[in-house]
Order: sequence, then C-alpha cells, then structure tokens
Amino acid sequence: MNALHTWLSQQHHGLHTFREFQQKLYEACKDEPDHKGLCRLLNSVVDNYVDTFDEAPLPVAVADHAYHRLLDLVAGIDFSASAEQRLATINRVAASDLLP
Repeated sequence: MNALHTWLSQQHHGLHTFREFQQKLYEACKDEPDHKGLCRLLNSVVDNYVDTFDEAPLPVAVADHAYHRLLDLVAGIDFSASAEQRLATINRVAASDLLP
C-alpha cells in the first residue's frame, strides 16, 4: 500500500487520478489477495465519489478535500498490522466518504 500512497501523493486531484487509483488498487489486490476485502471497500469509497461527479462540474474545494481524504485513508493502511488494527482500518474505511 506504500507504493500506492507514494503514487497518489504525486498526482493531481482530478477525477482521472481517482479512476487510475481504482485501477492501481485492483492490481494491488492481485498482489495482496488476503486484503481483498479492504481493497474492495476502498474502491467502493472512491467509486461513490467518481460516480457523483462523472460528467458533472467538480468544484476545486471538493476535489482538494476528496484527494487529501483519500491520501489520509491510504496512509493509514498497513497490511502488516495486527488483526485488531486491520479491523479498525477496515471499519474506518467502511465509514469513510470522500464527499464533504
């Protein structure tokens, strides 16, 4: 997940980045099949955001908020953490929304 966070931190905050993030997340799930549930939850959070603004105007403030929120979510994911910490991460991601 560190490589995904590094990549994301170097991207623009537009919808294209979020779509590309979803593709990279899909690929990361192939490499980490034991964490497929967390990856799918994270993908659904991003998918909700992308669907909301697909072909609609995206205010800069909303894009900035979503981008930084996603960066924070990804930064907090540690696949090597204890089971208790991973469960807390899953719950945090499941309760997340990129929309303000």
